Amino acid sequence: MNLIGESAALATSFFFAITSIIFASTGRAVGSQTTNRIRLIFALIYLVILNIIFYREPLPFSAESPRWIWLSISGVIGLSLGDTFYFQSLISVGPRLGSLLLSLAPIFGSIIAWVFFSETLSALQITGIAIALAGIGWVVMSHEKPVNTPQGHTRSGVIFGILAGLCQAVGLVLSKQGMFGEFPAFKANVIRILAAGLFTWLWTLMEGKARTTISDISGKPNILGLIALGTLAGPVLGVSASLLAVQHAEIGVASTLMALPPVIVLPISYFVYKEKINWQAIAGTILAIAGVAILFLA
Repeated sequence: MNLIGESAALATSFFFAITSIIFASTGRAVGSQTTNRIRLIFALIYLVILNIIFYREPLPFSAESPRWIWLSISGVIGLSLGDTFYFQSLISVGPRLGSLLLSLAPIFGSIIAWVFFSETLSALQITGIAIALAGIGWVVMSHEKPVNTPQGHTRSGVIFGILAGLCQAVGLVLSKQGMFGEFPAFKANVIRILAAGLFTWLWTLMEGKARTTISDISGKPNILGLIALGTLAGPVLGVSASLLAVQHAEIGVASTLMALPPVIVLPISYFVYKEKINWQAIAGTILAIAGVAILFLA
């Protein structure tokens, strides 16, 4: 049985769980914006090297224009805007709740497909949406705000997490359009990263924050190393694996398996970060993942 897509989707969850923990740490140290800008540079370097090794060209110059357009827009929305929201969510509410909110992406994806591509939702799928939203709401309400957390900090983190899930869903739909046929995942990913990097750094230059970004990481080799490691796990291996999963498995199965980071992060938050996790958080996480599974396996 060919399980390339399923295996890639499961690997995506592990990569994203790792990167959420790493970027939560770097984001608190130097800020989410600085983390996002620097990791895009690392990601582009990694992917150019991989494309040279595997395809003997740094960028897929032979790709058709429609691919470049769809994948570039996907990169700006999913990787530039979406990940900026995600990093800010990680800083505000931590990797456990932040990654759980990101699992809303498959639900948003189904709604987008329904609205723009006339894909109808069955009663069972609607039930799945309701269950997943109930589970996430349960976890949000049970989340205990750390001591000395500014007023509204958790609320803003939840909003950023929801926006991150929405952007990721839009990016996935657009990526699907740009990867028609058997277009390799590393080629698709380097186009997305290039577009996201150009957009992010042009915006940074317009705001006059390029020098500030560099000074934020100057003299902090440990933070720079963590960003490099998190970039390899997330934007490079994780995103490439997710694109491979969408190509070789039904999108419902792939999306369900890629929604597992909250489950993976839960024991890490407990054993490594000694984060207090009550039974409501565990039950809500299980309920949310069950809702996503019902939605896409219906």
